[in-house]
Amino acid sequence: MPKISDIEETPNPNAVKFILREPVSHGVAQQFNSASQAVKDPLAKALFDVGHVVSVFYMDKMITVEKDNEGDWDDLLPVLAVPIRAAESVASPNGAAAAAAVGGAIAAVTSDDPRLLRINEVLDEKVRPALMGDGGYLEILGLNNHTLSIRYQGACGSCPSSLTGTLMAVESLLQTEVDPELEVIAV
Repeated sequence: MPKISDIEETPNPNAVKFILREPVSHGVAQQFNSASQAVKDPLAKALFDVGHVVSVFYMDKMITVEKDNEGDWDDLLPVLAVPIRAAESVASPNGAAAAAAVGGAIAAVTSDDPRLLRINEVLDEKVRPALMGDGGYLEILGLNNHTLSIRYQGACGSCPSSLTGTLMAVESLLQTEVDPELEVIAV
């Protein structure tokens, strides 16, 4: 049962980040954009069941919940805390599971392109920690020639700044560190 260490606002006014004392996953990001997607996940389902929840993202010791415009944080926060406190903490991973959880998020991308590994390293070092600080994350969807497709998750998924300024900053960083011809698009 994870205890809530803190609740933080995010740059997205419709999202808050719960910081936990125990992990609910080890390096594996879970994103649910609807109640129907969350049916088989007890934690996400319980959060959607509260009402006014439009997305749930969790990873390690962080849960980000996004509400609709009608929901009020003063009413929702105490109710959301109940299923979070009731959720199962994950046990310490064994060596193989821990190793598999390290290394960012690449969604079923199969590529022999060596740039993909370097892109993931740069994102792990310089981008994902900042996004996680704001209750979000970034997943690589694919690399086709000079076009990298990404998906923002958590609070970043619907935040206007992630689709403008952050996207340009990520593209500029990857052009400098990996490939000057790289174009980054958010899907």
